[in-house]
Amino acid sequence: MERMSSNKIKLIGTIELVLRNKEGAEIRRLIKNTITAVGKAEVAGLMVVDVGGTGCDYIAIGTGTPTTTALGGEIVSGGGERRGGANVTGTRTTTSTTNDTAQWVTTFTFAATLAVTEAGLLNAAAAGTMFASQSFSVINVISTDTLTITWRIQVA
Repeated sequence: MERMSSNKIKLIGTIELVLRNKEGAEIRRLIKNTITAVGKAEVAGLMVVDVGGTGCDYIAIGTGTPTTTALGGEIVSGGGERRGGANVTGTRTTTSTTNDTAQWVTTFTFAATLAVTEAGLLNAAAAGTMFASQSFSVINVISTDTLTITWRIQVA
């Protein structure tokens, strides 16, 4: 009998946050994120033609703490509205193996003062499946500030 080797696959998520003010000063953060249970199920569904699924193309930010399925306080005004479609650039990049990492990039330009404490990666403009999320220490933004988010999910 032939012995089968174990081949484990995991998803490793990171979020890079870059805050810029009107003078060009920059604050950078790189944090790990949580892949949700429904996000893992969505990945499995995307591999099966008979099941299917919807890929992610939306990034949302909020002022709360995410649950397992949604942001706790998603921002819906002041330049912090959910971004997607043409406003999010999705690509594959290489971390360890060619094209092993999905990447999404978007920039929020604020028109209000907000205290951002969470972010989510989703597959729809409204509601939808939250594939990944993370809370973090507050990022205070004011009008004209920009926040660029680069979200990466590596298949390792």
